[in-house]
Amino acid sequence: MKQIPEAARAVDVVFETDVLVIGSGPGGLAAALAAARAGAHTALLDRHGCFGGNITQVGVEGFAWYRHEGTIDCEGIGIEFEERAKAMGAALPEPQSISHALDAEMFKYVADVLVQEAGVKPMLHRLCVAPILENGAIRGVITESKSGREAILAKRVIDATGDADLAARAGAPVRMTPKEEMMAASVMFSMTGVNKRRFIEQVKADPQTYKDWTGNGEWDITTTGKEDDLFSPFIRKPFKQAAAAGLIPAGLSTIAGTWGTVSDQGDLTYLNLIHLPKIDGTDVNDLTAGEMEGRRQAIHAIEALRRFMPGCEDAKLRNFGMTLGIRDTRKIDALYNLTGEDVREQGRFDDAIGIFPEFIDGYGILILPTTGRYFHVPYRSLVPKGVGNLLVAGRSIGGDKVSHAAVRNMMCCAVSGQGAGAAAAISLQTGQPFESLDIRALQRELKRQRARIT
Repeated sequence: MKQIPEAARAVDVVFETDVLVIGSGPGGLAAALAAARAGAHTALLDRHGCFGGNITQVGVEGFAWYRHEGTIDCEGIGIEFEERAKAMGAALPEPQSISHALDAEMFKYVADVLVQEAGVKPMLHRLCVAPILENGAIRGVITESKSGREAILAKRVIDATGDADLAARAGAPVRMTPKEEMMAASVMFSMTGVNKRRFIEQVKADPQTYKDWTGNGEWDITTTGKEDDLFSPFIRKPFKQAAAAGLIPAGLSTIAGTWGTVSDQGDLTYLNLIHLPKIDGTDVNDLTAGEMEGRRQAIHAIEALRRFMPGCEDAKLRNFGMTLGIRDTRKIDALYNLTGEDVREQGRFDDAIGIFPEFIDGYGILILPTTGRYFHVPYRSLVPKGVGNLLVAGRSIGGDKVSHAAVRNMMCCAVSGQGAGAAAAISLQTGQPFESLDIRALQRELKRQRARIT
């Protein structure tokens, strides 16, 4: 590959802080709030113009759609996201569960308020491009933005990029699922102009269940059986009809999925219908192709709904998510890597930083937490090997494929994020490195912050 040498340069240090969080999705936002509430001077950096990540930037509004009668749920900051959204008019009842779907647009403001209330330094529109390393430990990051190249120094850093970008660039060992086995990427979108009464009447006339997800090859899943007859806001039939009528190109058989909420004003939101295999979220060429192909398929889906879904006859596109939804890229090799057995068999750990229900969604498995089962999220899964002063929060914590199908879910990302933020503050207060942190002190702080530990 042809190369061009870059001239050496000095970079201005524009900010110094105790804790720096990179990425503001559910994991990063929870981490920043937890660190600040534990007394650490904290900054939250994101490459976009809003906080919220997968919620606000991708448009995934079903924050706790797994919650049913009998679910023992996590507590703490993740639940706070949902409760604050409800209180601020940024949520609607979710159709398939005992939860509220978040309004992705309004949650941008909710996140602003949470950040400001906690005294977190907001640092939007900055892309983290490199770690600053000293003797094997991270001392800060280099960013690029409209303001140029800048340095931000921190005593502790949390990688909440979702892709372990910072950990990988700092030299921490990571693994990545082979591209052909990765969970599909998605372009989320919403529609407006839907006749709610007619739409809901059709849903009630032909109710779909999780059993309907299986079939035709592209949606085959394995369940425990208890999920099969539960209602699911699943749509596939209009797309089959559209394909038969020639409205969807031959060979495009993967358009199907779920809807989130339908408002009285006629907004049909969180349409999770487009699934793009073999997209590597760490490859900008794949991301470019995925964004464009996803929008193309979404337009076909909209036309199919207009023609074959009652209530959608006069509807049109309201918006696409700001960016592609990625489910699966890098994961760190942590001090402890979660296993499929841990998340399926109620794993228990002395260094638990929170719990998460037995909810597994991915790699052909769907298990919903309807019987009160849950597993512990261990602190060690946040600690990457080989790099000091760094924790990882969100979907890239250490684990195998099946455990990833559990911990990638947004509420669990908030659990690991809250644990990481509190751990960063405790590490500063005690002078202890992350790999030998006082777990009891961390757990006391998390309990003070209303997290459920056991």
